[in-house]
Amino acid sequence: MNHILTDRVVLVLNRNWQAIATITQEQALSRLVAGTAKALWIDAQNFQALSWDEWTALPVTADDRVIGTVKGKIRAPSIILLQRYDKVPMITLSFSLRNLWERDGGRCQYSGRLLAPGEGDIDHVIPRSRGGGNTWENCVLSDKSINRKKAARTPAEAGLRLLKTPTPPRTVPSTLRLRNIHGIPEWEHFLPR
Repeated sequence: MNHILTDRVVLVLNRNWQAIATITQEQALSRLVAGTAKALWIDAQNFQALSWDEWTALPVTADDRVIGTVKGKIRAPSIILLQRYDKVPMITLSFSLRNLWERDGGRCQYSGRLLAPGEGDIDHVIPRSRGGGNTWENCVLSDKSINRKKAARTPAEAGLRLLKTPTPPRTVPSTLRLRNIHGIPEWEHFLPR
């Protein structure tokens, strides 16, 4: 039975076959129709980049995910290959507890202890009540019990010492941030496990 899709994501490869982003099904189809990308068809271990006309000519089987068009159903692409773009975009992480956790390696920046999920908090080195902001330079991952002990004091006032000075994380290639959270089998060829 066909599965009609409305909001499925598509993996984008640059012309060097490196995964660089995910986009919506509509964005992918726009690129296919415009000729700036080809849809990737994977059959066993064979990879074939197909133009819009070649893609729409593929037969649709009962197991395929499909998109309804005015001319009937077509296969829903899960990966597209850009025809001209060969760069790997660099990204800067936005400030969040999750990204702070990643920057600090899941370690309390006062005790050095590796924290389990739920044991860490954002600590403001200069407390917000004293004008400290939610910035990479003013926040560290802290054990919740240490953060409660520190309260609205500076580390020196609380008798604590930072293991290292907090800095913004470096920009990283987008390829390092992509994961197959949707469990799409075809993506496994292009994304780290």
